[in-house]
Amino acid sequence: MPINVAVVGCGHWGKNHVRNFAELGALKAVVDPDAKLAGSMAEQFGATAMSFEDAIADTAIDAVVIAAPAELHARLALQAFAAGKHVFAEKPIALTMADGEAMRDAAAKSGKVLMVGHLLQYHPAFVALRNFVRQGSLGKLRYAYSHRCSLGKFRLEENVLWSFAPHDVSMLLALFGEAPSGVSGSGGAFVSDGIEDEYRVDMQFPSGGCAHVFSSWLHPFKEHRLVVVGETGMAVFEDSAGGPEKLRLYRHVIETGAGAPVPTKADWEPIIYGDEEPLRSQCEHFLGACAGKHPPLTDGAEALRVLDVLIRAGK
Repeated sequence: MPINVAVVGCGHWGKNHVRNFAELGALKAVVDPDAKLAGSMAEQFGATAMSFEDAIADTAIDAVVIAAPAELHARLALQAFAAGKHVFAEKPIALTMADGEAMRDAAAKSGKVLMVGHLLQYHPAFVALRNFVRQGSLGKLRYAYSHRCSLGKFRLEENVLWSFAPHDVSMLLALFGEAPSGVSGSGGAFVSDGIEDEYRVDMQFPSGGCAHVFSSWLHPFKEHRLVVVGETGMAVFEDSAGGPEKLRLYRHVIETGAGAPVPTKADWEPIIYGDEEPLRSQCEHFLGACAGKHPPLTDGAEALRVLDVLIRAGK
């Protein structure tokens, strides 16, 4: 049986969900407080504009996709679970652990899927990198860092930690395969009072590795770079690059012995990755999870681990 979806929120990012679920033949309804926008999106993509209450009451709708502000996620998700719907929520899962845990528990109680939009877990280059690391191809991880920087889009409803860093924290936790034992963070607000434009998160892991996230929307150029350093190799996922340079492997060798360590540099090699659109892959994964084909990769438990890091870094 096909899965029918209602997308809640048709704005800046929600419209991309509308497009993808429509192209997958799963879009049944759209919901937005702007009735004119909802009507326009419904007409363009062959869906029905509905209120949220009507959408979750409609027995033909199996799942809701929440692309609304994070402070609304818990309330909308709890209503959807109570109505027997599967739920996809954009990142972050919620703004408090209590809300996120309530969403996780409601999903378990209802027997429905909860999936969260940590989009880069579905990027084909990161999928290849994650598999590469899990196969032991870099050896034990020593450290990793992620930079997610650009000029704008400036926001007033959230700082750059909550806007940018969830993606990077999610990727780093997946690579290390464990929750951090220590988290710290700091940032600076330079454009709007009280809204940090740049933020650094530091994580230490029980296995001995560490990771750093630097996020900024007050930056002279776009930089989306993840660097992973292991005992036997180093890898770079540079999303702002194209072609084979997007995912690179370096087999540098460091000779240790008498005196200072001596590095022998090696040319980079490409790591092969697919060409799927990350959002399309994420949407397909959600539909598959709703159909019982597999558990969601970025489920409530994974999203809560990310949320815990964000909250600890924000303190």
